[in-house]
Amino acid sequence: MPEKIFHRINRLNDLIKIKATGTPKQLARKINTSERTLYDLLKTMKKYGAPVKYDRFKQTYYYSEYGTFHVKFIKNDT
Repeated sequence: MPEKIFHRINRLNDLIKIKATGTPKQLARKINTSERTLYDLLKTMKKYGAPVKYDRFKQTYYYSEYGTFHVKFIKNDT
């Protein structure tokens, strides 16, 4: 997976956590991608367990459960 995709998913996660995504069109612009690619990224996040939902009234994506999505290596101290 190219570095650009990791960056977009991390940015997407940050915006979802604070419920500041805007509409899909606005969000695609915020993460510098197309709407089609945005939907693909959201689909991938959902595939890996992210409970992403969209609130039409507030016009933002959000997580329906408390948590965060990590795309990075985490070192274990074992």
